[in-house]
Parts: sequence; C-alpha cells; structure tokens
Amino acid sequence: MEWFDLVRARHSVRAFEAQPIEPEKLQAILEAANQAPSAGNLQAYEIYVCRQHERKRALARACLEQTFVAQAPVALVFCTHAERSSERYSDRGSRLYTLQDATIACTYAMLTATALGLATTWVGAFRDEAVRTVIQAPPHWLPVAVLPVGYPAESPLPTSRRRLEDLVHWDDPRP
Repeated sequence: MEWFDLVRARHSVRAFEAQPIEPEKLQAILEAANQAPSAGNLQAYEIYVCRQHERKRALARACLEQTFVAQAPVALVFCTHAERSSERYSDRGSRLYTLQDATIACTYAMLTATALGLATTWVGAFRDEAVRTVIQAPPHWLPVAVLPVGYPAESPLPTSRRRLEDLVHWDDPRP
C-alpha cells in the first residue's frame, strides 16, 4: 500500500471478526514496532501480547468496560520501561522519552496492521493498575496504550480533521 493511501485508510475500528490473525502478520506487526525510532535507540518500552480470551476479557474490564478489546483476536499493550531511558537521560528520559518511545512503537504497530488489511483502535482510557495486573507487568512499568488488532467487522466513515490553518503555526509569513 502506498504511504499516503495507508495513512488515509487507517481508521479506528471497534468491531472485529472472529477470524484469527495469521502468525506471520502478528510477527510483522511486532517487528515493525521493534523498528520504531526511540530516544538513544534504547527502546524504553515493553509490548505485551494478549491472545487468551479470559485475559482479553479482564483487559476489557480494565479498559473501562470497552468490550471490543476482548472481541479482537489480539490486544497489544505498550508499557513504558523508564529505567532503560533514565540511565542515559535521567528524569527527562524516565518522564518523557520512555512515553514517546512506547507511543511511537504503538503507532508503527497500528500502521503496519492497516497495511496488512487488519484493523485497530488506540485505547488510552483504562485503569493503569488494573491493566498492569492483567498483563502481570512490574509496578514501575506504566501502560500507555492498548491496541486491539483484528479483521474489521465494520467500515467506519472517515472522521473530520482540523484544518491545517487551525493546526499549523508558521514562524514566518506564508506567501
């Protein structure tokens, strides 16, 4: 898929077919996330792959009862790993860079899923401690995004976007 078509094709989907994701597609998504840029190439994040039905149900409850999380064949949870970044970048690394690393990796996973004909939606509404418990992550790793992945059972219409004139701020007058 051509890049700009891919960007336009990505939409948040909250209904998934029961069809499992082929292992090679899941592997490609994880490999793409692993290629995401990160501060100092430290990759200060962790990815949890949830495929077991009961674990996804618990994850959906932790995501404030967003049941579509459990409906997807796979849910990826991206967490910060602040210690990896703080060793080199101190407080800014543990506070900011690790968060950026995890979100960039999630974005790479999301766009790769789209390129493979799969659907996702970024879930940021959840109870941190509940998600951490479900995935059995250490207490110092902060979940920042849950990404349900699967074949779409809906085709949402494109959503409106802000006008560039309202979003972009130039440092000089434009001709």
